Amino acid sequence: MLDIAEELNRWVEQGRDFAVATVVAVGGSAPRQPGAALAVDSDGTAIGSVSGGCVEGAVYELCRQALEDGESILERFGYSDDDAFAVGLTCGGIIDILVTPLHAGSPAREVFAASLAAAARGEAAAVARIADGPAELMGRAVLVRGEGAHEGGFGGHPELDRAIADEARAMLDAGKTGVLEIGADGRLCGEPLKVLVESSVPPPRMIVFGAIDFASALVRIGKFLGYRVTLCDARPVFATKNRFPEADEIVVGWPHRYLEEQSSAGAVDGRTVLCVLTHDAKFDVPLLELALRLPVAYVGAMGSRRTHEDRNKRLREVGVSELELARLRSPIGLDLGARSPEETALSIAAEIVANRRGGTGAALTGAHIPIHPDTSNTVISRIGSVA
Repeated sequence: MLDIAEELNRWVEQGRDFAVATVVAVGGSAPRQPGAALAVDSDGTAIGSVSGGCVEGAVYELCRQALEDGESILERFGYSDDDAFAVGLTCGGIIDILVTPLHAGSPAREVFAASLAAAARGEAAAVARIADGPAELMGRAVLVRGEGAHEGGFGGHPELDRAIADEARAMLDAGKTGVLEIGADGRLCGEPLKVLVESSVPPPRMIVFGAIDFASALVRIGKFLGYRVTLCDARPVFATKNRFPEADEIVVGWPHRYLEEQSSAGAVDGRTVLCVLTHDAKFDVPLLELALRLPVAYVGAMGSRRTHEDRNKRLREVGVSELELARLRSPIGLDLGARSPEETALSIAAEIVANRRGGTGAALTGAHIPIHPDTSNTVISRIGSVA
């Protein structure tokens, strides 16, 4: 649901009644991950997607039904070998969809509205709601904000809100969306509940070093992938807004000094990607010496294989270890036969996505590997005692 927070927040501000269908869990080759959502308002307008097209029509009707009867529903969709034309996932996966109506006067509307507003502003927020449990708990929610405060509740056992808020806070810190299993009393005993926790965190950062034509194309594709993109170069004549209009931030300064400042301020993390396109040893070596020791998601550097070998030699001379060097993606990008700046940017972006999602970079045609790795066993956890 939070993946379409901006659009839904506008609906809330306009006072619209709507129902939102959210992917709770997936199995097999399901096209969308937990948290993906489709919403339908009382006029029949739809936004978002839960399956890339396979079951959108059926989910749309479930949303219309929920708006009419005011009841939340959990529905499973899968592939039917007996009837190839049955409503289901032709790719062979399984998805569980939670449909929640949000009328203007519903008890949980305020909590959902606050969750959507926070996510739309780019603030860290997690919203937890019962995906499977007693009817009286369905449709309610708890919001956990980035600073740790929570609001809303389920109206059940007094320990339930606290336990779920604690677990949702931990998932928010990790930027994870998934399902918790918990007893209705907030512990392992009691009637079992399944709780969907959706986390929304500020967009990850991409820092591009080197104000060259290839950087301009990479900035554009970084924005397309949802990164907050910074362009950094020590040369003010090249690092300008006119040359990089899509960049969120342009920094004129020595790359390694800027990265050191950002690291000290806690502004880089495990989702940050660093793309070094400076192609100049006086910039590359001090920058990579620092970058390869930071807990970031990706460090790539542009250059020929000859440049790469020379750069590695210089990095070894300043004390960079072989283990640290092994983190460096250089020459940067996947082998696409790229020539133009746009093609090269696509090559770099493809490597970043493969690194992020655990892909191989191999062609899917003729490959005996899953298109969508099965993550169904990684999103379920069971809460221990909170006593």
